[in-house]
Amino acid sequence: MSNFLTYSELVKIRSFEERFEYCKITSIVGQQTFGFDRYLNQVLYQRDPRWQRLRRDLIIRDNGCDLACEEFPINKRIILHHLNPITERDILDESPAIFDPENLICVSHNTHNAIHYGTADLLPKREVSRTPNDTCPWRHQMNYL
Repeated sequence: MSNFLTYSELVKIRSFEERFEYCKITSIVGQQTFGFDRYLNQVLYQRDPRWQRLRRDLIIRDNGCDLACEEFPINKRIILHHLNPITERDILDESPAIFDPENLICVSHNTHNAIHYGTADLLPKREVSRTPNDTCPWRHQMNYL
């Protein structure tokens, strides 16, 4: 894997857990990102019509699923995560990386936090396949030798 992450490479990875490992940044909780200039990315995300159009298109591209994995639909707010973090300078210079679909993926709030802080226990859990009587061991047929 190269240091520059891409959507095209990410979606080749089969499992949700491996996609998480590909994206993981492991920032430090409380580490300053935009500091007092946090308003810059908020203006971008909330007011820029280019971002709003791109956001809509990428949610459609990823089917509203966490890390674009069909078995993990996002039922609450969808976040677009930059695979390669952007900086204040990127926003001020209107870097193409900000709007590049190859640099973005849909994630849930918990997955976003897990990507940044390495807390895999925040990741969504797979649904468990249930079978009749699977919680009643005395109802299972026991095969004894």
